[in-house]
This record gives sequence, structure tokens and C-alpha cells, in this order.
Amino acid sequence: MKLLTALGLALVIAAAAACGGADTTGNISAPTGTVVVDTFNGTVPLPVAGVPQVDVHPFNVAVAGTVSVTLVTAGPPPTITMGLAIGNPGAGGICSIISGGSTQAVASSTAQLTGTLAAGAYCVVVGDLGNALQPITYTVTVAHT
Repeated sequence: MKLLTALGLALVIAAAAACGGADTTGNISAPTGTVVVDTFNGTVPLPVAGVPQVDVHPFNVAVAGTVSVTLVTAGPPPTITMGLAIGNPGAGGICSIISGGSTQAVASSTAQLTGTLAAGAYCVVVGDLGNALQPITYTVTVAHT
């Protein structure tokens, strides 16, 4: 089932890249109100039969508001570009990516993905874009109201 998530993530990220990718205008704003920060650590395994892999983490938003997703660390190497996405959890660990909810990211202290979410269950996905030469260890934070 994670294979479908990986393929979906790869297609969404490729489409996002073709459309200009992440917002680079500097208009990123941090969440306001009472902020909850979920921190997830994990490892994205090497591709299986040439198919890039992903790691999925569920989280819940109690109150509608802003969300900021930050790939804090990733590597080796520390400059690797990873897929980063947010979506809705489904059966078997699948995370259906929200429209406009993905980007390509290099680890940073600045959020790479921001937006507004309704209260509910969500998931964050960190994925290999096919450029990993070994398993990639990462830390991602999701700040939400």
C-alpha cells in the first residue's frame, strides 16, 4: 500500500515542480493562536525495485487554523532534496495528498510547506525523490493551531 503513496507523492511533487514549486515570495507566515508542534523522526528506506519510498506520520488538528511543516533535518547527505507533503490518512497507512499540499525540500529551520487546515485527522509524508543512495534519516515538525 505504501507503494501507491510513493507513486502518488512522486507525481504530485513532479507536478508541483513543473508549476513552480514552493512559495518563494517570502509570504510564509507562522501559525497563530495556541500552537501545537508535533515532531516526527524517521527513516525513508532505499527504493524498492526502483520505486522511491516514503514514511508517513499521522497527526490531529483540534482547531481549524494555520499549519507549517518543516523538514528540520535529513540525510545523509544533509543537502539531500526530499519530498514533503500533507494529506488525509486512509486505510493501510496510505496518505492521500491534499491538493497543493506538497513540495520538494532541503532541510531548513524555515517552514517549507504552509497553509490552512480544518480540524481533523491528517498525515505528513516524507519521501525519497529517487536521489537517495542510502536510507535517509530525518526530523520533520508540524506546527498547527
